[in-house]
Amino acid sequence: MFNRLYVHIPFCIKKCGYCAFVSGVPVENELEEYHELLISELDNHQLISEPLDSIYFGGGTPSLLKARQLSVLLNKIRYRMPFSENIEITLEANPCTINGVYLSAVRDAGINRISLGIQSFDDLFLTALGRIHTSEQSKRAFRDIRAAGFNNVSIDLMHSLPGETLEQWRSELLYATDLYPEHISVYGLTIEGNTPFALKYPNGSSQLIDEDLSADMFELADEILTGAGFEHYEIANYARPGYRSDHNSGYWKRDGYLGLGVAAHSFLRDGYGLRFSNPYTLEEYRSMTRSGKPTRLDEYSLTRQDAMSEYLYLGLRLSDGVKGSGFESEFGSSIDSIYETTVPDLGKLGLLSRDADTVRLTLKGMLLSNQVFSRFL
Repeated sequence: MFNRLYVHIPFCIKKCGYCAFVSGVPVENELEEYHELLISELDNHQLISEPLDSIYFGGGTPSLLKARQLSVLLNKIRYRMPFSENIEITLEANPCTINGVYLSAVRDAGINRISLGIQSFDDLFLTALGRIHTSEQSKRAFRDIRAAGFNNVSIDLMHSLPGETLEQWRSELLYATDLYPEHISVYGLTIEGNTPFALKYPNGSSQLIDEDLSADMFELADEILTGAGFEHYEIANYARPGYRSDHNSGYWKRDGYLGLGVAAHSFLRDGYGLRFSNPYTLEEYRSMTRSGKPTRLDEYSLTRQDAMSEYLYLGLRLSDGVKGSGFESEFGSSIDSIYETTVPDLGKLGLLSRDADTVRLTLKGMLLSNQVFSRFL
């Protein structure tokens, strides 16, 4: 079963040098064809969902879809799957692909949350990242989103950019708090393999900032954003009260979700969980979808141990932490009986904190989260 839906739109006007997501520049009529393929894939699925609590259009640049296409897709999804009363429907958008007319139309189509990929308010950094928008376009896009009536807006910011100073990052954060969106996602730049940035900035490149400065930037974000009234509810995410990302929170709570589109992943709550993915190329996705076959590759049924590990390392991402009573209800064993030395050891290192029933990451644990999570694998 699942109660969330992810739709991947693998197209951008220009692919950024740091991006490792499956995306590319569309050729003539490819967006319209892809829109039709998504509808066909939806028809091919024989899955029955619970009422959907969230739908997320991610990418790529989903705002390249026309408002009409989004409306048709949402109507088709609604026909196949029931919607919960307070469903959250998010559209990721690039600042230079939206305007007031478009935003009003997608709001009428059913979109009620916008995630705006700003990344930086500094034009020099935007150019270095390969972004195609300017700082002024970001500010105008945010104003247009508000004018169109959206009261649930998230913005993305990146830190640890080549050559960035702590004071420059402070300015970015202060400008973001002045905008006062409902949600802010804060990511440190990572150099992913098989990207132009991996060639431009090889391991040990002197152009990259060091780990200590990156950690300072992480801590500064926590200080400034929580000081401005945002809740640091997940390692990289901050929200005003009541505005956590419902969709992404579902991932961390192991809710079931269905992924549509090229390279989309799915997780169904059957047994301990079933994971599978869609084809990673448009050619294979097109072929499988047009044949009428479900686009399910690399199916893997999780074992009890897999599910327990996921429960810990996904749940610990949230500031709410993991409740021992919830773990025991799910698996019939206590956290202490399964991870009898792991949790105490991480506590002694200052990476986990614990009260009567809850285990949480400390701020230091968030900084070193990959090291923490590896202990539960």
